[in-house]
Amino acid sequence: MSKQYETVFILTPILSEAQAKDAVEKFSTIITSNGGVMVHEENWGLRKLAYPIQKKNSGFYHILEYTTPEGGVNVVDVLETEFRRDERILRFMTIVLDKHSIAYNEKKRKGLIGRKREESTESKTENA
Repeated sequence: MSKQYETVFILTPILSEAQAKDAVEKFSTIITSNGGVMVHEENWGLRKLAYPIQKKNSGFYHILEYTTPEGGVNVVDVLETEFRRDERILRFMTIVLDKHSIAYNEKKRKGLIGRKREESTESKTENA
């Protein structure tokens, strides 16, 4: 059974928008060329870091959600090796998604999770 992973990585803030897109494209290609299938990709943009990393206080956050093939090349190992070699990467983290995380991410993508909060706050303000 194939596993589903989520990798968050932070790119250095000195990159231009085009350079950041090229870096993301490179890592997406590594996943697909090793048999992985992209499920979702999300750009969080430039954000402030909780603490300085390599004397930088901000970075471009990006999330890749993907599945890996059974028994073939370990896509996560290949991807993390490329992250370590690439000077544009400040930090990265990969997690295995369980069935609850997969269901949560699907609901989040459909907007089912965020809307309920907005509706409940709107109804409270209308009732007040």
